[in-house]
Amino acid sequence: MTAGRPYRPVRDPLTRPIERHVPPALRSRAMHAMSAHAALGRFVLQHCTDCGAVTYPPRDICPACWGDLAWADQARGATILAETVIRTTTDLYFQAHLPWRIGTAALDAGPVAIVHLHRDLAVGDRAAMQLMLDKGGNAALFALPVQGEDPMADPQWREFVVPVHDRAVLVTDGDTALGKAVVRALVAAGAGAVFAGTSAPSVPALAADDPRRAAGVRQVPLDLTDGRSVARCIAQLGGPIDIVVNTARFVRPGGVRADAGLLHQKRALDLGVLGLLRLAEAVAPILAGRPAGAFVDILSIHALAGDARFAGFSAAEAARHSLLQSFRHEMRAAGVRVLAVFAGAIDDADHQSQPSPRVAPARLAQGVIDALALGREQHCVGDVARDLMDRWLADPATTLREQNG
Repeated sequence: MTAGRPYRPVRDPLTRPIERHVPPALRSRAMHAMSAHAALGRFVLQHCTDCGAVTYPPRDICPACWGDLAWADQARGATILAETVIRTTTDLYFQAHLPWRIGTAALDAGPVAIVHLHRDLAVGDRAAMQLMLDKGGNAALFALPVQGEDPMADPQWREFVVPVHDRAVLVTDGDTALGKAVVRALVAAGAGAVFAGTSAPSVPALAADDPRRAAGVRQVPLDLTDGRSVARCIAQLGGPIDIVVNTARFVRPGGVRADAGLLHQKRALDLGVLGLLRLAEAVAPILAGRPAGAFVDILSIHALAGDARFAGFSAAEAARHSLLQSFRHEMRAAGVRVLAVFAGAIDDADHQSQPSPRVAPARLAQGVIDALALGREQHCVGDVARDLMDRWLADPATTLREQNG
C-alpha cells in the first residue's frame, strides 16, 4: 500500500451494488436461548431434569417424558452418518452460497442432528462439533474434522466467522499500548491493510520498533470526541473497510462521592459512549456493504458489574455495552458482526495502581483475533473477566452485591 493511494481498486459508483442477505431469522424462544450460549463460545444442549435425556433441536418440554429442560455443556464429539449437497434453494442467502454441504451426525451427547459439514468430512468420520452463530445471529451446529487443515480453507466455515487475512482494518486508537498490540496482532494474522488512528494534532514520528511502521500499516488522524475528525478519517481512507476495532477508552480512578473527577468522567463518557455513536454512524454503511464486515469493541468486564474504584469509567463502559447490543441488533440485517471482547484490568499506564492479575495488551489483542476467527459475539480474555462473566450469568443480583463487598 502506497501512502496517499487507494489500497484497492475504486468501484464505479454507477455499478449496481451487490445486495447482502442473511440466513432465515425466525426462531423460537428456546433457539434464542441456545444462540445466547453460542455467543459465549459454549457448546450446550438441553437435558431433561426428570429423565436425564439430552435433546436437539431446542424444545420447550422433554419429548420423552414431558419434563422440564435445562441447558448444560455437552461433549463435542460426533460421528457423521450421512451427507448431501444442496444445489438449489428458494432462500436468497443460500442461493448466493451454493453448493452447500449438510449431513446427519450422531452426537456423543445422544441426539442425532442435521449439521453443516466441513468439506473434508465424509460418512463414518469422527467430527468435532462447534455451536456457531450464523450471520443472522442464530445458533447452528457445524461439524469440523478432529484433525486436519485450517478451517478457514472451507468457504462454508468462513460464512460463520470473520476472516482477517487480506482484509482492511481500522484500529481507532493506535497510540496506546493496547492499540499498538492490536495493530501488531492484525499484521501477524495477515491483514491486508491496517489503519491506526491517532488523536495527536499531527501524525507523529514512530520509533524503530513501533508496529505501526510495518508494511501495510498507515497512521490516520482520528479523534472520536470530534465528529468532524471521524467523518474526515473515514472519507480519506481511500477504500472500503472490512473490520473496525475500537480500542479508544479513557480510564481514570474515582468514585461517585470521593475523588469523583467530573472532568475525567465527562471525558470517559464523551470518548467511550458518544465516541462509539460517532464511529458507528460513520462506519455502519461501509461495513454493511462488505461480504464479511465486523465491528469489534474492547470493553471492561466492569460494564456488567461496576468497580467502585473506577465508578465513572465503569458507568461509561456500561452505557457503551448497552449501545453495542443495540448496534448489534441493527447490523444483523446486513450480516455485519458486532463483537464485544471483555477484559479486566490491563497491564498498562491506566491501571498502574491495580494489583495483579492484569491482562497483557498482547494477550488481549490476540483475544480480538480469536473472537473474529470464531465469530464469537462475546469473548472474555483473562481469568478475571471469565470469572466475573460466569458469576454474573449465574446470578446477576448477587454478583453486583459481592463485586465491591
